[in-house]
Amino acid sequence: MNSLILRTATSLLLAVLLLFSIFLLLRGHDLPGGGFIGGLVGAAAIALYALAFDAPRAERLLRASPRIVFGVGLCAAVAAGLAGGLASLDFLTGLWWIFDLGPFEVKLSTVLLFDVGVYLVVVGTILTMLFALEER
Repeated sequence: MNSLILRTATSLLLAVLLLFSIFLLLRGHDLPGGGFIGGLVGAAAIALYALAFDAPRAERLLRASPRIVFGVGLCAAVAAGLAGGLASLDFLTGLWWIFDLGPFEVKLSTVLLFDVGVYLVVVGTILTMLFALEER
């Protein structure tokens, strides 16, 4: 497909869609959302880029093979689940760390690590299938 309108719109929308997917990823701790829906939006943004330009260019945009993204996400999700076991708690028990940085606090948790893992697994899976279909 060689559409100037699609390419221009995709170039403008890509950053907005990726930022929205990160927003959905981070929003999931206090409100509905999280890694799955954020991963779907992120993968859709890169799929739109692949449709407007081509799959090899979209893979270069990703800077890693989708299979590696999938593997890193799976490792992150499993590590989040095992963290509770290392603290003598049940599997997938959430652990929180709060850092006081003066005017604001930063809260990190294994829940966030799990959501990031799910996000990466969803993006990696969808893009692996998309790029495989694009090759045919």
